[in-house]
Amino acid sequence: MPTSAAGSSRFGLPRAPRGFTLLELLVVVAIIAIASAGVSFALRDSGATQLEREAQRLAALLESARAQSRSSGVPVRWYPVQGGFRFEGVPPNTLPDHWLAETTQVAGSPMLLLGPEPIIGKEEVVLVSSAAPGRSLRIATDGLRPFAITPAEPQ
Repeated sequence: MPTSAAGSSRFGLPRAPRGFTLLELLVVVAIIAIASAGVSFALRDSGATQLEREAQRLAALLESARAQSRSSGVPVRWYPVQGGFRFEGVPPNTLPDHWLAETTQVAGSPMLLLGPEPIIGKEEVVLVSSAAPGRSLRIATDGLRPFAITPAEPQ
């Protein structure tokens, strides 16, 4: 019958330590910090996100209208109206005529001419939102490149 001395384990192997090492705790804390930083970046201001979404949508619609104008040879005009916007020169119900969010507005009263020439004049629209005061986005083209979205300069 084997006997063991105090402090030794069965079969002569040392006993495994209990608890966590400092390195394991540091790794867990680092993982939690990275995950919480990712979540905070993912949860952005909804008003600003909505304005960006509207700007991306409008830029795509303007490019679509520009392409339709070039293919049909008919000039297309875009202008804002109360609660939305209008495209003249495209068949009815071809392109949308309203904003996705009721808070979206156009600064000023621009009218864009989108073709039919391949190179158009310099055009720009500034979008603002009552849900994100102080923030505005500029959708512009130099006439050769597609419409691009940039932050608008404060007025």
